[in-house]
Amino acid sequence: MNATTVYAPAYDALAPAYDLLTAAYRYDRWLAALERLAREQGLTGRRVLDVACGTGHSFLPLLARGYEVSACDVSPEMVARAAAKARHAARLEVADMRALPCLGSFDLITCLGDSINHLVEPDDVADTFDGMRRNLAAGGLIVFDVNTFAAYRTIGDSTAADDDLVVVWRGSLARLEEPGGRTEVVVDTFARVDDLWERRTARHPHRHYPLAEIRELLARAGLRALAVRGQRPGAHLDPILDEDVHHKAVLVATHDEGGF
Repeated sequence: MNATTVYAPAYDALAPAYDLLTAAYRYDRWLAALERLAREQGLTGRRVLDVACGTGHSFLPLLARGYEVSACDVSPEMVARAAAKARHAARLEVADMRALPCLGSFDLITCLGDSINHLVEPDDVADTFDGMRRNLAAGGLIVFDVNTFAAYRTIGDSTAADDDLVVVWRGSLARLEEPGGRTEVVVDTFARVDDLWERRTARHPHRHYPLAEIRELLARAGLRALAVRGQRPGAHLDPILDEDVHHKAVLVATHDEGGF
């Protein structure tokens, strides 16, 4: 079985509920903070590739700021929803981030929403970074986030609902006791069908990657970290990451010396 066929159905199942589940997220504020960070690290161009774009929230703020956006996701259902929101203003592709095709030469590549943590094999992460490197213009930057151990140590449950849909995020099942562990997030979706409710369950594997391992995997792909920030709620980026306090780490990477 192709590895893509293992991942795509789980995200296809989540796609109808994803916007409801993330309705409270301030993507506009988050992308503004990430753009500032990228500018501080030398970003000058306006060609963007958003990897694992989901339903489009992670690139729409950049599109609104005038960036030339391409985006991809392993889930055809997610891509269809992102394309509808972009209204032909962005280039959308169905692509597995572990085997990224050459989509262009980009000044900025983003991979957000803890997408890296959804890859439970380090080799898959290295392959993802290598694909990003091959799509990165000389002098370009990669901005991505990963969950810290603090996030997996304290992850909880949440529920979101409207008149026709209920989404239950069973995060407490994914709590880890030790850094570097593998786990699974379970998401139940209940959709109204006439007078009944239809239940769909999606299981999403996760793995915690300590910062030192992320650096090693970047190096394997010919990349190096330029900056590491600890993220607090409200899209506040602190200059020093504390993996016991911050629930997210944000990294900026680029070609390693001589890697252009």
